[in-house]
Amino acid sequence: MTIKSVSLVIAGSGGAGVVTAGSLLLDAAAQAGWYALMSRSSGPQIRGGEAAAMLRFATEPIMSHDDSFHLLMAIDWDNIARFSAEIPLVAESLIVGDPAHGDAPAALLAGRPRQAALAMTEIAGKIENGRPNMVALGAIAGLIGLPPEAMQAVVEKTLKRKGQAAIDASMAAFHAGFAAAADLPAIPKLPTVATSVAAAIEPRWSITGNEATGLGVIRGGVRFVAAYPITPATEVLEWLAPSLAKVGGMLVQAEDELASINQIIGASYGGVPAMTATSGPGLSLMIESLGLAVAAEVPLVVVDVMRVGPSTGIATKSEQSDLNIAVYGLHGDAPHIVVAANSVPDCLFTTQWAVHLAEAMQAPALVLTDQAMGQARAIVPKPAELAFIGQRLVATAASAPAAVPAVAGERYKRYAMTASGVSPMAIPGTPGLTHTADGLEHNEFGTPSSQASDHQAQMDKRSRKLTQFNYGDHWADIEDSEVGAGDTAIITWGSSTGPAREALRRYAAAGGRARLISLRLIAPVQPEKMAAALAGIKRAVVVEQSHSGQFYRMLRAFYELPAKTVSLHHGGPLAFGPKQILEQLNQLNAGSA
Repeated sequence: MTIKSVSLVIAGSGGAGVVTAGSLLLDAAAQAGWYALMSRSSGPQIRGGEAAAMLRFATEPIMSHDDSFHLLMAIDWDNIARFSAEIPLVAESLIVGDPAHGDAPAALLAGRPRQAALAMTEIAGKIENGRPNMVALGAIAGLIGLPPEAMQAVVEKTLKRKGQAAIDASMAAFHAGFAAAADLPAIPKLPTVATSVAAAIEPRWSITGNEATGLGVIRGGVRFVAAYPITPATEVLEWLAPSLAKVGGMLVQAEDELASINQIIGASYGGVPAMTATSGPGLSLMIESLGLAVAAEVPLVVVDVMRVGPSTGIATKSEQSDLNIAVYGLHGDAPHIVVAANSVPDCLFTTQWAVHLAEAMQAPALVLTDQAMGQARAIVPKPAELAFIGQRLVATAASAPAAVPAVAGERYKRYAMTASGVSPMAIPGTPGLTHTADGLEHNEFGTPSSQASDHQAQMDKRSRKLTQFNYGDHWADIEDSEVGAGDTAIITWGSSTGPAREALRRYAAAGGRARLISLRLIAPVQPEKMAAALAGIKRAVVVEQSHSGQFYRMLRAFYELPAKTVSLHHGGPLAFGPKQILEQLNQLNAGSA
């Protein structure tokens, strides 16, 4: 089944209110009973400068943009050509620009889209305190079938603090744009689910991936966060700062990434579940301390909102190229957990699960999201309440004699050999449970040791607790097309899952049969589970957004893939479209006919 949707872009220079307009439109779409997705693109300035808000509206949940856009609404043309590769336009597309700002750049006209003029500046100038972005919103609403009452409700809520005059001016500009849309060429319209804003519709959330990540952290039980701001992870911290305080937690802005990772190690060692958020350059700085957390068996969570690398790369664009450093980057044999969210709402689930895993296994957990998910905002069904709350095995003075054999004067064995590999962790200051915890290899008591037998035993212990843990069905999302899996699979991870899901739907609509396997648990690997997921599969395409095919190479290293497996990969910043994946599926099966 093909998703019924309409896609559009709002673009303009700094101060034009592009992202604000997109956010208002997104919330109004929820009022109308639609689902929606908005991502944003900005220039190299990071803050200020030109911007584009890319939106898609549909009558059912969506996690991916389409292959092209129906509408480009340009409030002005300032440097918009920088986004031309990110705004695919075709002959059916419509560009609407303000004649006061000249003609559309040639870079946008390669697909021969239709063009029309809308005097946004002139129309806004006739309204006291009118703004061109609200005129643009009105025209968009008229073009896509969004009822004015949906925008009225959103504007009243958003501008309530500014007073009725601000609300009236915004809505006057909106209605003027709505009326002007009648003279513009048509684009597809969506049916509204609710006949009015008061109609009952299922609960919807408007949330970004970074906000969902923050919520997952809190639901998982984290109460201390230390972090240094970095694009595109900063919004995680901005959301957590007031939210943690509401549940009795605390966020500290550290002086750098080295301080932040070491502060959360200290907090967790002290008994408080802890977390930090960063991006690729920050993760590079944290590697040595992550090794300390592995050796000392201190649970913690590090969220990496990936961006284009290497080095500073492109800070405002997305890529899935931190996979290798997340999986292999730690010094020595250092077993740790790596999980990856595959959609905006899944950022909540995956991060909450990561806290649970870290606490249960007393190990660091890395959570991989990326700019595409982190800074995207989506209208989604209300996420379910989950039971994952971090539960740490804590040693107490009362339990010590039972948990620890009476050896050497009943000394506490912090790193006691257990069947699960997890040993009771004492909170500093607990009587009778004093021990050493550092990065040196040690024996069961924590005493530094250079003995080969101690090193082997502790390496086995640290590995065993991760490899023997029951991860259940959460290790991957496995979905078959409506008519069954057939013998073809798409294997992917992270934000590439959204377009892969839609490609699977289109493939099924054309009579194809395939299976989607989106890995959530990257490490430790799950060869038995993957073998079951690939049962009967003869052909597979591996989809990822990295220049060197990091995910494909990791799969080849640890899993038995079908004999005919192809790698579909490219670096950032351009995301995959469903059409690219669908074409690869068709080529794969055509070659096997």
